[in-house]
Amino acid sequence: MSDKLVNGTCGNGDASNKCNGTRKEVRVWCDGCYDMVHFGHANSLRQAKALGDKVIVGIHTDEEITKHKGPPVFTEEERVKMVKGIKWVDEVVLGAPYVTTLEVLDQNNCDFCVHGDDITMTAEGVDTYHLVKSANRYKEVKRTAGVSTTDLVGRMLLLTRNHFRQGSAEYDIEKEGSSNMGQDSTAKSPWTGCSQFLPTTQKIIQFSDGKSPNPGDKIVYVAGAFDLFHVGHLDFLEKASKLGDYLIVGLHTDPVVNSYKGSNYPIMNLHERVLSVLACKFVNEVVIGAPYCVTEELLDHFKIDVVCHGRTPISLEDGKIDPYAVPKTRAIFELLDSGNDMTTERIVERIISHRLEYERRNQAKEKKEIEAFEALQRQKQTQKAG
Repeated sequence: MSDKLVNGTCGNGDASNKCNGTRKEVRVWCDGCYDMVHFGHANSLRQAKALGDKVIVGIHTDEEITKHKGPPVFTEEERVKMVKGIKWVDEVVLGAPYVTTLEVLDQNNCDFCVHGDDITMTAEGVDTYHLVKSANRYKEVKRTAGVSTTDLVGRMLLLTRNHFRQGSAEYDIEKEGSSNMGQDSTAKSPWTGCSQFLPTTQKIIQFSDGKSPNPGDKIVYVAGAFDLFHVGHLDFLEKASKLGDYLIVGLHTDPVVNSYKGSNYPIMNLHERVLSVLACKFVNEVVIGAPYCVTEELLDHFKIDVVCHGRTPISLEDGKIDPYAVPKTRAIFELLDSGNDMTTERIVERIISHRLEYERRNQAKEKKEIEAFEALQRQKQTQKAG
């Protein structure tokens, strides 16, 4: 029997992709809006990568998203850049159709499509993956519980603070005034409604590359909130990474961030921010709960050669202590211009200025998801009865 490849397998039906001792590269297709890219998106792509060799991500245009879901928060250029910055992504394709077709898989030499175990639908209520599911070229991964773009938008619009509560209330979900914005798990869609995000060491290990610096590596250190990880952060970290061989990011605790940002900042709590930063391909290590002032001990412990900060204002600790006094004294401090003026505050301004549009978008999305979930449950009950 011939060992010629047929539909990604050997002609003898061997699905291992091994023919005459050679193995075909498995290319995995993922697609979506990737608006306000967060660690949930990154975790889905991490799982997709584990199913193949290369991950190719198709991104919908602004026009397509507006038609089916409402206006995206970020432009397609910003969304492409963010997805390219995720460590598990190999290629990015802009202009992916909202309904995934077999043609798009074939055009990009992809074996199958991967998506989370939530339902995505068109404006007409059609499952966007029905074509690839019918052709048996679809695989499902577990959606990351406890985070969604809908939930993050809700935190901004409602100025909620429950996401960084401390002590026994740290993971409580606020139920007041949140029926429309993803904050109340009892009133929400089963997929984009807020549920508790429970951080584990296993999740951090999965996101970390686990590599220590090599002897002689030049080690670069940056610190901050890195809240709602965005294109401004990405451009800054890329520039910082080019100053050395190994980039360490120090993340401040929620109370520290709130002390210099005020209001309900940070929008994402420390656990969420850790995973968002770890998913960035320019980052090698994260210090969880880094001190606001860069100390002698921190510099010596990590053998840091360069300390960087962006062009954003530096708040003095207690109104009088320069947090970068020590690295400045050692002459290892550098100010970096990322060339990008995006900030977390600007994202919040975008959301608030389009508040009604986003509320309508989230309400419509939630309604469709609840209807689809109920239909799925009825289908399962019918199958069980049969």
